[in-house]
Amino acid sequence: MKDLAALNKVETLPWDEWGRMTDAYAGKTGADYDALLDYLAEVCASDDLAAVNALYAHEDLRVPESLIR
Repeated sequence: MKDLAALNKVETLPWDEWGRMTDAYAGKTGADYDALLDYLAEVCASDDLAAVNALYAHEDLRVPESLIR
């Protein structure tokens, strides 16, 4: 998720968490979130900038304004 943010020119700190990150670390997310993260890895590894930008619009992946300011 932090790579996706960086590819969209949004800098984060190592300890920043957003979306369902905290739940994922605690094992509280399911197969749908795992599939989303697999897709995120695939998109970040691609050369498709349009896909990277489109994926960043996803509610669970976009860095909230409260962390950017």
